[in-house]
Amino acid sequence: MSDITVKIKDREGVLHEIAAPTDMSMNLMEVIRAYELAEEGTIGVCGGMAMCASCQVYVVSGAENLTEMGDEEDAMLGEAFHTRDNSRLGCQIHITEDIEGLEVEIAPYP
Repeated sequence: MSDITVKIKDREGVLHEIAAPTDMSMNLMEVIRAYELAEEGTIGVCGGMAMCASCQVYVVSGAENLTEMGDEEDAMLGEAFHTRDNSRLGCQIHITEDIEGLEVEIAPYP
C-alpha cells in the first residue's frame, strides 16, 4: 500500500495532515469524507459526479501537479458559490503519487 501526504484545512480552519492511499482509486472528496473533515451531508452530495460543487476546495499549493480541469468541472464551478481562481472539485482530484504534498482548503458549504 502506498500513501501520500495531503494537507486539508477544514471549514473550521483546522489544518489536517493526512495519509491518503494511492492504490484504492479514491478522489479527494472521498478522502475528506473518510476522515470526516466535513459534516455529513455537506460534501459529495451528488456522489462525486461533478454535479453539485459541495466538494469544492481551494488549492493552496501543489496545483501544478493536478490534472487539467475538465469541461464538466469547469461548468460546475461556473455555477457554484464561493468560487475563487484556485477552486477545484475534490471529486475530480484523483489520489495519485503525483499530488504528494497537495494542500487544500475546503470551501464553505452553500
